[in-house]
Amino acid sequence: MRLFSSVLLCSASLVGLSAPAFAQDTAPAAEEDAAVGNVIIVQARRRDEAVQDVPAVIDTVTADDVAKLNLRDFKEVSTIVPGLQLTTEANGTGGNARLRGVNFDITASGSNPTVEFYFNDAPITAGAILQQMYDIGQIEVQRGPQGTLRGRAAPSGSITIGAKKPNLYEIGGFTDMTANDIGTINLKGGLNLPVIEGVAAIRVAGVWDENEGDRVRPITAGRDPFSRTKSGRVSGLVQPTDWLKLEGLYQYMDRRAFTYDQVASFSEVNPTAPASPRYIDTSDRRSIQETAREVHQVYEILNWRAEASAMGQVLIYQGQHNTQKISAPENQDFGNFFPGDVNQFTYSHPKWTSHEIRLQNDARIADIFDYVVGYFDYKTSQPTELTRPTIIGVPTSATTGRVLSVVQTAVDRVGESREKSFFGNLTAHLGSSTELSGGVRHISYKSENALYVNSALTDTQGQDAKKWIYSASVKHNFTPDFMIYASTGSSWRPGINVVGDFSQRQSELESSFINLPAETSKSYEIGMKSTLMGGRLRANLTGYHQKFNNYPYRVGGRGVYFVDYTNPANPVVSQFNFVGAVPVEVNGIEGDVSFDLIPGWSVSAVASYSMGKIKNGTIPCNDLNGDGIPDANTSAPTLAQLQAATGGNNLSACDVSQRSGFQAPFSATLTSEYNFAVSDRVDAYVRGLMSFAGNSQTDPNNVYDDLGSYGLFNFYTGIRDPKGAWEVALFAKNLFDTTKTLSRSDPLFTSYRNAAAGFAATTYTSTYTAVTSSAPREFGINVRYAFGSR
Repeated sequence: MRLFSSVLLCSASLVGLSAPAFAQDTAPAAEEDAAVGNVIIVQARRRDEAVQDVPAVIDTVTADDVAKLNLRDFKEVSTIVPGLQLTTEANGTGGNARLRGVNFDITASGSNPTVEFYFNDAPITAGAILQQMYDIGQIEVQRGPQGTLRGRAAPSGSITIGAKKPNLYEIGGFTDMTANDIGTINLKGGLNLPVIEGVAAIRVAGVWDENEGDRVRPITAGRDPFSRTKSGRVSGLVQPTDWLKLEGLYQYMDRRAFTYDQVASFSEVNPTAPASPRYIDTSDRRSIQETAREVHQVYEILNWRAEASAMGQVLIYQGQHNTQKISAPENQDFGNFFPGDVNQFTYSHPKWTSHEIRLQNDARIADIFDYVVGYFDYKTSQPTELTRPTIIGVPTSATTGRVLSVVQTAVDRVGESREKSFFGNLTAHLGSSTELSGGVRHISYKSENALYVNSALTDTQGQDAKKWIYSASVKHNFTPDFMIYASTGSSWRPGINVVGDFSQRQSELESSFINLPAETSKSYEIGMKSTLMGGRLRANLTGYHQKFNNYPYRVGGRGVYFVDYTNPANPVVSQFNFVGAVPVEVNGIEGDVSFDLIPGWSVSAVASYSMGKIKNGTIPCNDLNGDGIPDANTSAPTLAQLQAATGGNNLSACDVSQRSGFQAPFSATLTSEYNFAVSDRVDAYVRGLMSFAGNSQTDPNNVYDDLGSYGLFNFYTGIRDPKGAWEVALFAKNLFDTTKTLSRSDPLFTSYRNAAAGFAATTYTSTYTAVTSSAPREFGINVRYAFGSR
């Protein structure tokens, strides 16, 4: 509370310090401001275009949006982009984006995601992006197949993030402070400094954030959840002549968190389930872990760029190198059968390097053609070391036990991949109304992966593949403000080698759910974009169909039960999210409308409906009764039961036709703002954001985690300088304190070797399930102050 009170006092002080000499409103450099009036400029096709002129669905999140809605963590972007789901792994090892009706959360060596992330025009992993945000220029979420114009092939879309660039002409800076009533303090700032006016400049920015994460606490005495992020960025820009520009950026981020896995009593959704020793509702935000999981993440990003222009052409080289070091324990006593926690310790330290060189026109050729041609090179190295424990213990009652010893198995996973490609795109402008565009990319991909168990090589996998992908579109403007378009595209992703099953006796079926063939897909889209009433009303609508072959579908929850021979002498029952290569069809509609009702009052709505379905695909499943239908599990099987049900396969498989995505098919957001002048020096505003999600089968194979529709409402109000020099805002996120269970696993269990029964493999099933829930309510204050170029 003292921090909260301090920020309140600081806010009053900053308002008093906002003298005109320091609060002048200076127009930012063009590359820092993507909006000109009501026109939003995007780089979706590697050149500046108004978003309403691009024949594709593009959701933009500007720096102004980030500030207005107090978006601190990048995952909050999904609250204003319907159909987009952003999540991170509890142990910190990765992040995921899901879009257009398909699921993706695979931690796999060398795998390509369904939605690709780009930072300053270079590909980057989701884990490095789904962190605290600061000093961001613009975010662009482009839906549909990507790859012929930028980076790597991605079947569902791409998310590009641009950091603010240095201003060559003017000193500027900003401070941004947020505090709330649930333990958050967030401090951001930046400073722009021209070193040689018009020639060279640097920009430094950083963030310090402390919070309580998802606020899940243990039921026993233990430390509170906690997360601290420290990050800094320095970027430089040198433009010695009109035809040459050089840029560079270095960013360092360190995050340390103490977290607990949230649980709820199984009887919350299954009245026939045994009663828990202590009943836990999802809204309680509690965990049965006895010690916090300590996650430590370190990310470093080096990004550099050179542009040379001559005779109406531009040659661009873009490079990036980024690394991450992640340390995290993972409690293996999931059912909390033994006192204390028995942890698996994981250390992951991958690195990625990319180079892209491309040539494109600056001035349109013959007043008709725009082109882009280039070469792309992407290398990855993804080593992971972990210790996998096997518990030797004895039961002391029906619900408790005692650990006698723990046998540790050392597992090392190493993998390298390299992707090289040539790409080109040509756009023909036929008169002022019609445009034809098409592009291709030739991909050459190689990878090698190896698994070592107790220093012995147990498995190797590799790929060597080549593939062409394409895109094409046509658009026609019936008037300057009304356009229709149609597009098609293909995508390809290499087969994946899934990380997480370290058994040394994998069956042929088991291996087929770990080492998958390459995926292909084709998409077809038709849409319209319109701007009416002199720009006050904008309305867009798109429909699409996409078909996948060998889509890597990963089962939800904690996975399926399998016979785990990580320690061959002591097999146990484990769970893992195996992956099946399945056929998928997706159909969807996306639309948005925004309306400036009167001066100062605007309303906008965005909606997405996407239904993805597996069409008679074979997936890993829990099928203990052998009927070919995934079970509704109420308890974990014993080793003997599982071996009897699966034979020598170690796990079961089912043929299914079901949803391919875990998010709600329908989602929408509604935002509105009304602002008015209080005086010549002060404006006031009220603002609202409603995020709505429809009914969903979070995991189609789990009958206990179906999710009803719900909405979350955020409210903002405050005062600000008309020229943007300062602002003081009060906000409430999840104002009505809505709590929804977003996912629910099968009942948790603990596998161990029972020393009192001849070291027989034994499974204890608890009365709790693992859950995740909607973000807690928060009331807070935000204070911003800026000067100069900002």
